[in-house]
Amino acid sequence: MDIRQQLLAAFEVEHREHLDAIRAALATEGAVDWHDVFRRAHSLKGAARAVDLPPVEAVSHQLEALFERINSGQHPLDREARAATHLALDRIEAYVAAGGAAPMPDDAMAALAACLDPSAPKPASTRAPEPEPAQAPSPAPAAEPAGEPSLAVLRVPATAVEALTRASHGLWAALPGQNATAERATRIGTRARDLRRRAEAAQRPGQTGTVADAAALRRALADIEAGLGALAREASDLALGQKAANLAVETAAARVREEAERLALVPAETVFGGLARMVRDLARAEGRDVEVSARGLDLPVERMMLQSLKDPVLHALRNALSHGAEPPEARRRAGKPAALAILLSIEAQGGRLVLGIHDDGRGPDLSAIESTARQRGLLAPDARLDPEGLLALPFEPGFSTAGTVDALSGRGMGLSVVAEVARALHGQVRLSARHPHGTSLVLTLPLSAARRPLVIVEAGGTRYALPSGAVEALIRLDPQGLDTVAGRPVVPVEGEGERAGTTLPVASLAALLGLPEAGREAGREAGTVQALRLRGAQGRCVVTVEALHDVRRLLVLPAPPIGVDPALVTGTVVLGTDTPALVLDPDGLIARLGRAGPRPSPDRTKGYSSGDGTMAEKRRSTILVVDDSITTRTLEKSILEAAGYRVIVCVDGQEALDRLRARIEPVDLVVADVEMPRLDGFGLVEALRREESFARLPVVLMTSRGDEADVARGLELGADAYLTKQKFDQRELLDTIGQLL
Repeated sequence: MDIRQQLLAAFEVEHREHLDAIRAALATEGAVDWHDVFRRAHSLKGAARAVDLPPVEAVSHQLEALFERINSGQHPLDREARAATHLALDRIEAYVAAGGAAPMPDDAMAALAACLDPSAPKPASTRAPEPEPAQAPSPAPAAEPAGEPSLAVLRVPATAVEALTRASHGLWAALPGQNATAERATRIGTRARDLRRRAEAAQRPGQTGTVADAAALRRALADIEAGLGALAREASDLALGQKAANLAVETAAARVREEAERLALVPAETVFGGLARMVRDLARAEGRDVEVSARGLDLPVERMMLQSLKDPVLHALRNALSHGAEPPEARRRAGKPAALAILLSIEAQGGRLVLGIHDDGRGPDLSAIESTARQRGLLAPDARLDPEGLLALPFEPGFSTAGTVDALSGRGMGLSVVAEVARALHGQVRLSARHPHGTSLVLTLPLSAARRPLVIVEAGGTRYALPSGAVEALIRLDPQGLDTVAGRPVVPVEGEGERAGTTLPVASLAALLGLPEAGREAGREAGTVQALRLRGAQGRCVVTVEALHDVRRLLVLPAPPIGVDPALVTGTVVLGTDTPALVLDPDGLIARLGRAGPRPSPDRTKGYSSGDGTMAEKRRSTILVVDDSITTRTLEKSILEAAGYRVIVCVDGQEALDRLRARIEPVDLVVADVEMPRLDGFGLVEALRREESFARLPVVLMTSRGDEADVARGLELGADAYLTKQKFDQRELLDTIGQLL
């Protein structure tokens, strides 16, 4: 399947999602989210341009114009507007289902034009006709009932499925070798028992003690010796056979794993391959000269992430073309080539995907941004922002500095879509001026569903993973021999390419994560500690760890939003015995070390000690963790046990309430999620506060529900603290518990 076919296959799924969402919005009885409806039409237009379907693009452009007028109050959502919209959606659906082989009827464009321009002649009918059987798209298999959220669909090449099938057959073929090994082991056991019986018989004293008895004993011992020799050879052959069988199974299993991962990991070109041509077509249509290049399209990325990023990248490229283009004479005066240069770059830095759209155009117009912000009320008349603050404003919905609306810009939706998707993927987006000319828009996102080489370390008694590509070296340090600069421990760095006198700041990983350092002596050898020299986009540093466990290639999954600052975490991996571990972001660690300021390296456990130097009783307090997610429970348990608490867990509020009432053990504090089956966190707090025995039991609600109404409800019911998973780190959790106990 070539790139265009892959793009069309992806568009076939994507356009149906947009059409279904618009239809569902129009069918709602309450208020319509016109912002989302408009964005759907805008994205549909861009996607149609990317796969070269001009009729779909033209109808989508008219739809977004109509939706904009309805949203602004310039046109009512009347019967004609509804009929024209549904007709347009039906025509798009039928056109795509036919593969663009038949021309699209012009009645949809006429109906939309009549809505936009009342003076234009109206079509004979704007009622959407019944679809003809020949044009009706075939229903998707296992279609969901109307009103239900659609399932995510992942299209993969047939060759990939065939490769996975062959790999699974190979694994199945390798497994009989294990059965053969078991049979041989059984035979060896039988022969060993036979030799044992013969040896026992030979040890019995003879009846007469004659020469004949001695000769029989010698023959028996010779037979036993020969049998032992044969048994040893067969055991050796069995060991070799078992090793070969294990290798065959491991090889087959590895192949199955690799083929399975290829279903999710695809080159970025699969989704972004047609975008450069799309930008060139747009430029030609506008009479502009542009050179578009791409770098890093061969990077394998999780397919669903690429599909989520297609709209933002498309909008960003259109934005670069619209706002970066300059008249030829202006480019000549600035010493630039005649053609506007746009670069799409994709790369992996540490544990993050960095995607950039760079141009050498006119650059951000800060005065126009400021003026638009004041007109829209985003900036007070007397307020002043630095360039970085001004460049964050274009990501607001509807923000545009374009003077007119055309096929490229003026709606103010492009950068808004980029920001929305970046937030949804737990990433960041930044707009900045390039030097000497142009603009850069950079998305930084966590890599997910990718197998990456990772260094497994221990800090605060908990295991973490760091991308091996960010680890420059594994070293040992003598904490007593470190120099200090501005009150901060530093270590000199020597080597090829290093400047004389180069030093790097040093901090313990546990301290950066806000953990008490457990097992500090575990990593020491002759007075030294293990450390890693990290490099990230924001610089370099050295972090000490309590132990270095392994370097492995592991599947990186999305990180659960709990336990640490999201800026420090890029994903989760599962170690042996189904134990989850967080994948840390080197850039986040370096940034936190830079913000920490000069300070000594105290033992953080002192913060939990009593005034006379002995450990306070609260370090041995028992905490009940209540959460229906096994990953969340395990991570919270690890955090609290590393801080010295005794932890018990329950899967929902009802189990927690039953356990507390049974008084199996004394519980000093409860940490509970809100959304749980049977009895949720709110119900648990309410039930506890009604019983005199638990009226004063401290309860911390920790949930992803961060709305003000939810926070107020939790506190009104009697929760002592309400922490949102998106905004807190381990230190906040431990500090909160420390204050309550």
